[in-house]
Amino acid sequence: MSVIALVLIALVALLHIYILILEMFLWTGPRGQKAFALTPEFAEQTKSLAANQGLYNGFLAAGLIWSLLHPIPEFAWQIAMFFLACVAVAGIFGAATANRKILFIQTVPAVIAMLAVMYL
Repeated sequence: MSVIALVLIALVALLHIYILILEMFLWTGPRGQKAFALTPEFAEQTKSLAANQGLYNGFLAAGLIWSLLHPIPEFAWQIAMFFLACVAVAGIFGAATANRKILFIQTVPAVIAMLAVMYL
């Protein structure tokens, strides 16, 4: 994979680590409430659900990091494409069910990284 593709994969992974932190640790605080437009009451009522979502975002980040570290380039390519596709699909679902901006925050970067992995 090209350096550009590797950097884009790393950026998508970092984004999902940040989402993990927001959902698992900052959900009920001012930063989490602002990021997700939550009232304090709703944040408190849904914090265990958010922590679960955060954990899944961590799994996506872990898969992307695995693709960056795998020593066999052909397999690293497959790992990257699988996890980037998972991110893209999750973003599409989130945009359809929760908030349209998720499409631009999650799906667009994943698709750009996928294109870089395929063509650069």
